[in-house]
Order: sequence, then C-alpha cells, then structure tokens
Amino acid sequence: MNPFDWDNLRVFLAVARARSALEASSALGLNQSTISRRLHRLEEDIGAKLFHRSSQGHYLTSAGHRLLEYVEQLESTLAAVESEVFGDDMALTGDIRLGSTEGFGSFFLAPHLAHFCTRHPAITVDLLPMPRHVNLSKREADASITIDRPTTDSFVTSKLAEYRLLPYASAAYLQQQPVIERVSDLASHRWVDYVDDQLFADQQVSLRQWLPAARPFLRSTSVIAQMQAVRSGLGIAVLPCFMASAQQDLVAVLPDAVDLTRSFWLVAPAERRELARIKALWDYLRQVVELNRDFLMGRSSEMAWLP
Repeated sequence: MNPFDWDNLRVFLAVARARSALEASSALGLNQSTISRRLHRLEEDIGAKLFHRSSQGHYLTSAGHRLLEYVEQLESTLAAVESEVFGDDMALTGDIRLGSTEGFGSFFLAPHLAHFCTRHPAITVDLLPMPRHVNLSKREADASITIDRPTTDSFVTSKLAEYRLLPYASAAYLQQQPVIERVSDLASHRWVDYVDDQLFADQQVSLRQWLPAARPFLRSTSVIAQMQAVRSGLGIAVLPCFMASAQQDLVAVLPDAVDLTRSFWLVAPAERRELARIKALWDYLRQVVELNRDFLMGRSSEMAWLP
C-alpha cells in the first residue's frame, strides 16, 4: 500500500455510514467535490474500488466492507485511548453526538441541551432527533435515547424515564363532533397515524395495534407532522403528553380511560460511556428527566428546569 492521508479514512467512514457524499459533506463540513476527491485518492492508495456510485448514493463494494470493519475497530481504539490516556483533564471538551427519537429530541431534549451547553461551553453537542433508530454500532452517535431496550451486551443501557401518550384533538374538531364518552366511540373518528410499514420500533403506538377498528385519514412517519395535522383540525392522534400538553389548542381525549405508557432508554457503547464528557451528559439527562417526571407522564403541562 502506498502512503496515504489517514484523514481520508474519516471521510470514507462518513460516506459509508451516510451512503451519500452529499450528506457526509454536511456532517464533515467539507464540500462534495472535496469528499469525492479524497475518496478517489484513498481508492488509488489502497488499489481497490471502495464504493459503487449511482444517483441513489454510495454503496460499499466487498473491499469497502472489509475496510469498514478495520476502520470501525480503529475508531473504537482511538475512543479508548481518548478515555484512558487523556483522562478527565481534557474530557470535558470536545464533541458529543446524541441520537434521539424525533419528538423527544425536538420538544424536550433541545431546550435542556441548550442549558447543558451553557454549563459546559467547551463541549459541542450534535443532537440527532430522527424518526428512526440511530445506529450506535455504526458510530452514528456517541449515545442514544430509544424506546426499545437494546439487547446487545456491547452497550451500556439505563432506563431513563417513563412517558405517557394520550389521544389528542383540537378543540375546534371536538366541538364539531358528538361527545366522546368511551374508548369504543373513538373508532368512528378521523385519525392521524404512523405509516405501518415504516414503524421503526416495537414500542411505537399505532392504531393497528391499539385501536384496529379506527381508520387513519392521514399517515406520517413523523410524530411532529402528526401533531401539526391534529392542530389543523383534521382529527385525532395518539401523541406523547410532553409534546401535546403544552399546545393550548389541543385537548386530551379520555385521559381517565386511556393508559398508554412507554419508556425511554439511554444507551451508549461501553468505550464511549467512559468518556467524562459523555458521563457529564448522561448524569445531566438523568437529573433533567427526574425533575420532569410529572411533565413526561402528563400530570403537568409545565416543563421544569435545573438551576
């Protein structure tokens, strides 16, 4: 192998995970032509084609898959070096990438992480609120908050919080409909729901599972889009209380009769969990959710803040 720029491995890793030079360029802060030039240089240095390129994206060749395995091992080793060699004196600086479910990340984590960043000005947090799982095995993030508990032993997993979901509708919609007195009355209403074949977690609440007799009028992979449709008066959706209770135009439907509770899990690869900056964020998140237990369970519509 000819000598090559080791930083090109970082570019290779980003493109392999994003499957797109455009998305990788955004993540790395490099323009797309630079990404392409570095990939071609790496392929020349290694003497093998690493990607199949098409209008649909970049997909690894067999050589690319082999290289990815080694580069991810290298990434894990460097993380261990950072933790064990540099120690706490340097660990409260640097970047943290945190994955999350879309609604929790956008409506709960984002405002609290702003406070965390104020406490720790030398730490930069990348928040990834997505309507899918963030893949920690592929190093898409340093830690993640999920609604399905991971089963792999290579992760450190801790139950973060329980949260409640309820059917919500706009006040205007309910005024135009017959009074809803029992759960069976809900089946005749217009519903907003998830796209069934795009559910990413077993614990997602979908009509097919919870109220199979109901008919969705609009389906979306985004819980934020669902809430906005409900706010427009389209119908009813099952929404997390931490999102909907703060919306003055939304009303909880049958809150005393419906009991839908799920859990959030805080997860990190073992070697990343030992970094002091990850520990600091981990502990901060646990404090924040403990303080907001009533808010997450729908017993309060006011978010609480750490001093």
